[in-house]
Amino acid sequence: MKIILASNNRGKLAELQAMFAPLGFELIPQGELGIPEAAEPFHTFVENALAKARHAARLGGLPAVADDAGLCVDAFGGLPGVDTAYYATQFGYDKGDDNNVRALLEQMQHQDNRRAALVSTLVAVRSEHDPEPLIASGRVVGEITRAPVGSNGFGFDPVMFIPEFGQTFAQLPNEVKNANSHRGRAAQAMVALMRERWLPSPAASTGKP
Repeated sequence: MKIILASNNRGKLAELQAMFAPLGFELIPQGELGIPEAAEPFHTFVENALAKARHAARLGGLPAVADDAGLCVDAFGGLPGVDTAYYATQFGYDKGDDNNVRALLEQMQHQDNRRAALVSTLVAVRSEHDPEPLIASGRVVGEITRAPVGSNGFGFDPVMFIPEFGQTFAQLPNEVKNANSHRGRAAQAMVALMRERWLPSPAASTGKP
């Protein structure tokens, strides 16, 4: 089955494709189908992900899956949240991962409470009007480092220290990160939902009761 990924982020594509491949699903970035990015006017991850998934399904004519993810910093009352991708622009920087990290470290330089969570919400729809979208969330709690550490990953991975591993996400091998990241956890939950709701049961496929 072909499914539109309502994103053109190569990092997301690689992580999610690896998770969905065992189901026989092929993810197609929306850009390959000429689908523009959807508006994201909402304040919660689930609302924005649903809007993006329905938008891609409507314009692409295929099932679609969308991810909305972000960093929720305790000292900032849970922000930047859904505005994570544009975080740096609030402080005069151009949009981009490196600038986001730079802006975050600058804003947190006098903060002792460095607890934060990376949150990912995945929403999948069979069509634009699917009345029962699949919704899965993943969350990882860690601490913001005082300087980037590691060269793997993307986004805030170099400054997200995960106590259970004693390393930042950017220091972990891909297979470890993918299995334990916020997006990895959301994807695992989504795979289980898709297997249950979207794939025929073995009994149905064999015709046996």
